[in-house]
Amino acid sequence: MQKQSRFARQLFVIALGVLIGAPAMLSAQGPGVENGQWTYLGGDAWHTRYTPANEITADNFDELTMLWRFNAGGFGPSTPRATPSYVDGKLITVTGERRHVIALDPTTGELLWSFTEPNTHRYEYSMRKGYGKGVGYAEVPGRGGVVFIASPGFFLWALDADTGQPLEDWGEPIDIPGFSQTGGVDLVADLIEGWGPWENWDGEYDPYQGIPLELGYITASSPPIVVNGTVIVNNSAEQGYLQTRIENVPGDILAYDAATGDFKWKFHVIPRPGEFGHDTWENDAWEWTGDVSSWAPMAADPELGLVYIVTNGVTIDYYGGHHPGDNLFSTSVIALDAETGERRWHYQLVHHDIWNYDTPTAPVLLDVNVDGREVKGLYQATKQVFLYALDRETGEPIWPIEERPVPQSTVPGEQLSPTQPFPTLPAAYDLQGRQPEHLIDYTPEIRQRAFQLADEAGVWSALFEPIRTMDDPRGATWMCPGDGGGSNIPGPTVADPVSGVVFVTSTGNCSPNTVMPATESPLDSPSQSGVTYSQFSAGQGGARPRFPTLEGLDIWKGPSGRITAIDMNTGEHLWVIPSADTPANDQEMMRNHPLLRDLPNLDEIIEERGRSYLAPMTVTPNMLLAASMNADGEPVLRGIDKMTGEIIGEAEIPGLSRYGMSSWEHNGHQYIIIQLQDGIAAYGLPAAVPASSGY
Repeated sequence: MQKQSRFARQLFVIALGVLIGAPAMLSAQGPGVENGQWTYLGGDAWHTRYTPANEITADNFDELTMLWRFNAGGFGPSTPRATPSYVDGKLITVTGERRHVIALDPTTGELLWSFTEPNTHRYEYSMRKGYGKGVGYAEVPGRGGVVFIASPGFFLWALDADTGQPLEDWGEPIDIPGFSQTGGVDLVADLIEGWGPWENWDGEYDPYQGIPLELGYITASSPPIVVNGTVIVNNSAEQGYLQTRIENVPGDILAYDAATGDFKWKFHVIPRPGEFGHDTWENDAWEWTGDVSSWAPMAADPELGLVYIVTNGVTIDYYGGHHPGDNLFSTSVIALDAETGERRWHYQLVHHDIWNYDTPTAPVLLDVNVDGREVKGLYQATKQVFLYALDRETGEPIWPIEERPVPQSTVPGEQLSPTQPFPTLPAAYDLQGRQPEHLIDYTPEIRQRAFQLADEAGVWSALFEPIRTMDDPRGATWMCPGDGGGSNIPGPTVADPVSGVVFVTSTGNCSPNTVMPATESPLDSPSQSGVTYSQFSAGQGGARPRFPTLEGLDIWKGPSGRITAIDMNTGEHLWVIPSADTPANDQEMMRNHPLLRDLPNLDEIIEERGRSYLAPMTVTPNMLLAASMNADGEPVLRGIDKMTGEIIGEAEIPGLSRYGMSSWEHNGHQYIIIQLQDGIAAYGLPAAVPASSGY
């Protein structure tokens, strides 16, 4: 990893060479952002988070001002994980644990309408209330603009975009007091129909309660997506790292007619007898276990008629002895025909996933030129910091992906896959495992001492290092990246569809994990789903181990948090920068450190360190926009040169941002939306300030 300042000096020449030497790049752009709009969660159907709005440039970035701020406190605790859509002159999003749907005036931020689903036990039990991320939207013939929302209670609603009212004569009546008898669908009822454990259940279905906890648990944490008149709904399950029992409901994908709400199809994420992939499930686990939910957002190619869905692992995390086999379609990318639900192709990213390496962000689609060949690509960022590059028509790897041997488990009953898929291009964009080459090497002495500390602490690990039992004398397994590291929810991948460059943010965070007998786990409680205890589940208890430090210095190379630009025409990295500044107190410590203070490149070392931060981003024709933090920990919005990674502008913002940045054009002006912990802030140039605003 080159030092950032040296890297910045060389990058313009490198980037210029790439541009001169590469074949002519395609200029295709995903549908949904025409006329400056932002009609999908990810801007366009391709989920690039790219906007054609170009009023804000490097020359006027320092003029950015807050246009308005919406405080969502009136709707309860706000969700920091949402991206508003800009459709037909309105800003529409979700907020609060009730996942209220709200429409705002884009000019002033004033509330236009809101919709709230009545309370149910299903809502109260939901574990992902504030994770709604946004809404689905489509212009539906005969209906006009329609907003689609999947609620924490796992109901689907179709709302008139002008009024927020449930659509007339849409869906089916829901037999719960206070519920609208039109405009909604009970997703649970469709999910469990024909499912063996429910068919064998001795009891009546209660729509207020939902699935009996003995059988499983389901909710939604991402919005539906509409593809050619079909509403596709994904889902989310109980957090696997909290589970001790093996039964659960599979997270099957559901689809409905956008104009009527009529049920269209269901795709079984755990294949049943006679279906493709059924042979990857041993021990008859397909009959009673579940999850394989698709909690990350979806992307689509309406021209191909395909929707792209990414999935989670199987119940439970960290131990899979009860479900031997590769377990399709867990931790996979699946391409489904949007009209019929038929599988066109799939690619499994992790076989028999016990690492909680669920796929955390939506796929990004781009048209690129690889070795003179036009390719319709799909690019999937992962917790294991690989960017998998696949042909989105066929699912074939664009560059070779090799099945390589990985370490095997010593936990009784566990049966890991002997190999896992490793892309040859692009290269990993953050540290994988913890090996000697990952140690800081500012001087030979520092490198030698860091090696001794790591070796004595026994912290070496490989990617896909098996989880160990709590009583293993080697101690906890260092998962690197950990299940909270790599690419993750707060920083979705973004891309420039004109140049074919993907921008991915990541952290190198590791997780020390173990398993213990599930019957002894303090995680267990009567509120958990399932009835049969797993042989092992996540281990808890005692202080969590930490990596050693070298007199206060992190022994692993930085940046701790990154933004990496990758040219998908070549598979090569263009640049890497820290996603946020090194904290001021760390800078002071490093400047005065006896092992560092006399080094001539100390400024580069400090600059490169950065901090652990996943940067929300959006791409414009003129720059990459990224939320960040300066050395004092103050939140800022940065404009970044797309080809060099150099910061070209910075503006203060009123709070930390996670997940939700977007940009679009309204009344001839470009707006930038910053999702805050307590609401939304809109930024633009002074000409866009509303006349009555106090900003």
